[in-house]
Amino acid sequence: MEMPTSDQLRLLLEAVVSFIDEGVIVANLDGAILYHNPAAGALLGAAGNEPLTSLQNVLGIDSSNTLGGALAKAARGTSDALAKVADGADFVRFQRRLSINGETRYLEFHTCISCQSLGSMRLVIIRDVSERYRLEMLIDRSRGDLVTNDRKVLALLERVHQVAPSNASVLLQGESGTGKTHIARLIHRLSRRGDKPFVEVNCAAIPTSLIESELFGHVKGAFTGATRDRPGRFQAAHGGTLFLDEIAEVPMHLQAKLLRVLQDKEFEAVGSDKTVNVDIRIITASNRSLREMVDDGEFRADLYYRLAVFTLFVPPIRERPGDIPLLLKHFCENLEARGYPKGVSCSKEALNILMNYHWPGNVRELENAVEHALICAVDGMVMPDSLPEQIRTSVLAKSGWPTGAAPRHDAVFAPEIDEEDQERREIRDALARAKGNRSLAAKLLGVDRTTLWRRMQRLHLLSPSPN
Repeated sequence: MEMPTSDQLRLLLEAVVSFIDEGVIVANLDGAILYHNPAAGALLGAAGNEPLTSLQNVLGIDSSNTLGGALAKAARGTSDALAKVADGADFVRFQRRLSINGETRYLEFHTCISCQSLGSMRLVIIRDVSERYRLEMLIDRSRGDLVTNDRKVLALLERVHQVAPSNASVLLQGESGTGKTHIARLIHRLSRRGDKPFVEVNCAAIPTSLIESELFGHVKGAFTGATRDRPGRFQAAHGGTLFLDEIAEVPMHLQAKLLRVLQDKEFEAVGSDKTVNVDIRIITASNRSLREMVDDGEFRADLYYRLAVFTLFVPPIRERPGDIPLLLKHFCENLEARGYPKGVSCSKEALNILMNYHWPGNVRELENAVEHALICAVDGMVMPDSLPEQIRTSVLAKSGWPTGAAPRHDAVFAPEIDEEDQERREIRDALARAKGNRSLAAKLLGVDRTTLWRRMQRLHLLSPSPN
């Protein structure tokens, strides 16, 4: 059989490469593109048959650098947060977020820094990972929403990595919207059960009459409307992790049954005398102090100590204001990937308001505020009037500026210390009159117990509990 000539092989390879979905680029050591297939042109937005000419232009890197040095710089992420070295010192893989004909694309580049085996040429393979990137972001944003430079949160994440490999029960305490659910997902993902089910239950969202059936399941005929057997969330989480959010809302009469599952890993479905065995890890969360509820007789002490083997306190946004600019950038990138305008900037006045707001809704409220601001941005700029009215008026009122007026860009808003001192005095007086009983103190103040606990936490009137 006659061997094909080099020209025949070249034509054959070119024909094959022209039909694959990945972009293929061959460039010389100066970055001039010698060949690219149609897919590369389409991925990089080349119009019609217009050829790509420069690898530096494709990657958006400084043409004054040597190509090898520029590739190393891009791969190490010095010019793009998405870029990363993945395959070692020579062959690298990195991602770039590029605007192609007004559309944001996430492209993954496979290339090399020295490529000595290719002589005077360099090979670059390009893949479009936009859909994968957006899908991963929508499915699980736990890792992203924990972006932080705050010492407290970094210490929290270190504890998360310590406890995740164990089977210990974890209790997450903190205000609503601080990210307790994200922490729970992260613990599961880092655990040995990471490839098994992660089942979430919001105990506050289930009517009291249905919560037992929801957790433990029921058999046909157990009650009116039970027309078939139905397994509960404990069985659904078998082998994995069950996350019980707002655990403080579980009624007292069910807490004994929950304690038995934690101790013996077994229970009976509603209406059944058959024992079900499960292998699960329990993570719970509450925006109320379970320890205080135990002291007030509102939560079983034995159950509390089973749940709080490892307790983590998630700090509110107002205690880590340095994270606000990081979270703003993160949420903007998420929204851009969902189709919102890109390149929107924030005025100093608007940023000043965001930095000085007390964020009772924490990260969740901040994310909603960013989305509102992008929708209401003026000519690509977030102004004070672009922010939700509640946030704007709250900060401007405390600063002494008329509601609706924009402060100077150098205005610094300080909290009203006198108001906080007065609030502290009222709470301490109520607690003294109630002889330390917080439920009675809350009634004297005309608020519910949860509201009192949140105010005490905000005013630093709670003593930290040991883990």
